[in-house]
Amino acid sequence: MKRQTIIQSLEPLASVCDWAHKERDDGLSNAAVLILLVKRDEWHVLLTKRTDHLHNHPGQVSFPGGRADTVDVSPLDTALRETNEEVGVDKDLIELVGVIEPYLTVTDFNVVPVVGFVDPSFKLKIDEFEVAEVFEVPLSTVLNTSLYERKEIFWKGESRFYWELMYNGYQIWGATAAMLYAFAERLRATSA
Repeated sequence: MKRQTIIQSLEPLASVCDWAHKERDDGLSNAAVLILLVKRDEWHVLLTKRTDHLHNHPGQVSFPGGRADTVDVSPLDTALRETNEEVGVDKDLIELVGVIEPYLTVTDFNVVPVVGFVDPSFKLKIDEFEVAEVFEVPLSTVLNTSLYERKEIFWKGESRFYWELMYNGYQIWGATAAMLYAFAERLRATSA
């Protein structure tokens, strides 16, 4: 898939609003993640597996990213800062190219998924407190929506549905799988 096709499937960076840094009326917390694409033999998406002791989403597969901090002017700052803190990728090696629609998590985060290309020469410096593993999933796998399964879980007194994508023994589910699915749908619509 061509870079330009990926970029055309996204909302422009100019559509991103700055963080207000005041308590939200809806009780949600602001967060941003980075859907980081690296060109190998084909495009790959970089993902992390969180450590088991974390308070939010322990042991789950996620994108680099997290809660907005007061030093962050916008979701772009949050995504770049968190990526550097978690996996050590310097922002100078990342070209941000767009965003997809925000995702509301069941744990009360309003997550802005930012998409960027990373220079394949990047070196990882993993924060072992937060990140247990880093791995890459081929974009062709992400785009194959027939690989996603719709699952149901009973949580906090009600049934909830979520996407799950299995890849090389990794269970990618919940918010991460939902954002990957939304990204795939955009790419498939643009390249059709």
